Parts: sequence; structure tokens; C-alpha cells
Amino acid sequence: MEDNHINMQSHSCDPDRPAHPGIFPTREAGKSDHQPGGSSVDFPVSVVLPAGGTGERTGLQTPKQFCSFLGRPLISYTIQAFERVSWIQSIVVVVAKENMDLMTDIVKRFQHKKVRAVPGGSTRHRSICNGVRALGDGEEERPKVVIIHDAVRPFVDEDLLYKIAMAAKEQGAAGAIRPLVSTVIATTSEGYLDHSLERAKYRASEMPQGFTYDVICQAYQKCSESDFEFGTECLHLALQYCGTTAKLIQGPPTLWKVTYKRDLAAAESIIKETLSRSACVITGGSEQAVTLADALQKAVGALDMELDVIPDLMGENARYLLKEWNFIQVSVNRSCLSEVEAVLTDLEAANRALLHPLVVIWVHLSGSDELSVSGREVEPAAIMDLASAAKLRNILLYGIQLHQTKDTERWEKSVLRVAEITSALIRERSPALVGQLLQA
Repeated sequence: MEDNHINMQSHSCDPDRPAHPGIFPTREAGKSDHQPGGSSVDFPVSVVLPAGGTGERTGLQTPKQFCSFLGRPLISYTIQAFERVSWIQSIVVVVAKENMDLMTDIVKRFQHKKVRAVPGGSTRHRSICNGVRALGDGEEERPKVVIIHDAVRPFVDEDLLYKIAMAAKEQGAAGAIRPLVSTVIATTSEGYLDHSLERAKYRASEMPQGFTYDVICQAYQKCSESDFEFGTECLHLALQYCGTTAKLIQGPPTLWKVTYKRDLAAAESIIKETLSRSACVITGGSEQAVTLADALQKAVGALDMELDVIPDLMGENARYLLKEWNFIQVSVNRSCLSEVEAVLTDLEAANRALLHPLVVIWVHLSGSDELSVSGREVEPAAIMDLASAAKLRNILLYGIQLHQTKDTERWEKSVLRVAEITSALIRERSPALVGQLLQA
């Protein structure tokens, strides 16, 4: 019998180009925005994340799930996407035996609360099987539904997880699908076209997938050594060995998988953009600072960023410490850094920089001939020392010096310049520029 090989032929768009997820979940564990459709999940749900791959296609020595950007490994972002969902009770990460210590360190360092690591097997199915078995061996309640997801797919939202969990409970199995963006063809063993498939009739199988615990356990108990060695599709095992026909759910275009080195850069860019959509301006109640803040608010609006202006971080305004990732402290006619030091202290107390780097920008508004109390201009070494200490706590501190002027045109240009610098610093989050006192 002639062997057929399935190939992908590009059609209309680049299938390797990551789709923008829109909103990346940046909240802490257990802080879900909502329950989809006003409903709640009233049965135990656990997650298995196979993370034993070597990442050969990235061309990197480090497996891609452990590659870091913005100070965190990729797998930590994926864990966070599940950990923030309040109705998920536990997460099992399956890693190669030689990476167990590394995974344990990641869980401790980033204070993941629902996670434990277990050693994987020699193939994908063997690793997933180990993860499912670990759910039955744990002290927590055995889950009704198990969600299986790739550790290198960090952009998964709660709405889809809810749909998968509910469908899996009712049907026994459920999985995300996406339309094919390429034409699928079969070739002969000699490399000639055999036939093509009608793309409209087929879908790409994606992650996450969900199963009742009993179905996925039974499927792995009954499957063959060949399945364990060469298989990759869990839904097929449920159908073949349990007679369970999976409910297929259309997934968003955000379910792309980090496969190549360029995908890591794309993931970093997406998270940076999500973290950079807004900022909080602290004026200290100064009339001049408020005037500048209002002008900045209008200027950055044209740069697709929203600014909230507040006098301080006390009382009701303390909520910004728990929801904002970017802070701008405006200091008027003073070169001391006491105000920005207070902001850094508040942020450290709120433990906000654990999962994402925070940006603090000190804008020093001064007269052109202003001197500090000691008779000197702002000492760059002072902000550099403060920024170096803040960087150790994952807080990126930058400085911008703005001189007051009565020349309206010059003032407007300076404000626009501050807005542009601020926007760039927040969006890029460059560690190389921390401690710099830039001139607007």
C-alpha cells in the first residue's frame, strides 16, 4: 500500500503569524473578572499542562517553555492564565525529570498557589497520562473535569475554558477548534500530489481540551503502546477507547502556540502592549502638577494610552496599586526624590511587581534656573541609585526633567515630548534605560 503524507500549502494568510489576543489576563490568581453568561462552575475542575518538550524548533538550548521574557519564563504566564480562574482547583505541570527542580523553583519564585510539578514520560501521551494519574493521587478532591492544555499556549481566556469545562461535563469530552488557513494535500511517497482535502469540511484541532476524569483515565488505561508512542490527539483516544464523541467548540484566533524563536518575541510584544494601555499620574495636589497632568492626559490620548490623574495613593486611590502597572509621579520645584520613594514603597508593600515589571516615571517640573536646596541641580546619581535598588524588585524607574517656560509654543512642544518619552518608556519597558534622567 502506498504511503500518504499530509502537507500544508499556504493559502491567503501566513499561518505562522501569531494573532493578537486582544486582552491578556494580567490579574493575580483567583481574581476572575466574571463568570461567563452569569453562570458558575459548581464542580471540581483541574488542569494538566504537558511541558516536557525540548523545543527543538526554536533553535534555542533552553526548552521554549522555560525561555524568559519580561523577567518570567513562558510557562509562568500560561500557569497564570489558569490560576487566575477561581473555579479551577489545581494545576499539574508535567516536566522532564531533569527539569523538576527548575519547575519547582519557578512555582516558588512566582508564588503560584495551585500548582505542583510531576515528572513526565518519554512521549506526549505518556506525560499527559502521568499528569492525569497525579490528579487521582493528590489530597484534593478528584476532579469531575480535567482540562488539558499546552504549556506554550499562554493566551487562553476564561470564557473558552468555561465552555470547554461545561461541554466536557455534559458530553464526556470537548475540544477547541479553528478553521484551517491552509489547504491540506496528500502526497505520494515519491513526492507527487495525490489529492487535496476540501478545506471547508475540516478544522484544526487546538488546545484546550476537556474530559471527564473517568473518560480520560479509561482512555489511557485501554490505549495501545503505539498510541502512547506515536499518538498526539487526546480526543481521538476518548472516541476510540471510550466511544465518547467530543463536542467541538470554535476557539478564538489567540490559541496560537509558541513554536519558533520569533513567537517568543511576539508573545513578549503582546504582553508589553497589554501592560501599556494605561497609567496613573500622581500630582501630589500641586496646581502646577495638575495642569501638567491634564496636558499629558490629552497628549497621550493620541498615542492610544489612557491616563488617570490622582493627587496621591491614599484612601480610595490606593486601588490603583492593585490594578495599574504604570505610574507617573510629577514633582514640582523640588529635586528631592522623596515623592517617588514613597510610590516605590507603596508598590513594594502591594507586591505588585511579582508577575509583571512595573514602570515608575519621575517627571521633575522645574524652573530653568532652579537649584536644589543644596545649591546644585538634580543629581543624576541619586535617581540612578534609587532605580538600581528598584530594579532588583522588578520595578523600572525612569526620570524626565521638564523646564517651565512662559513661551506657550515651546511649552506645548515640551509637554508633547514628555508624552512621547513616557509612552515609549512604558511600552518598551527597557531595563537598559532605568535610572536615566531624560531631558524633555
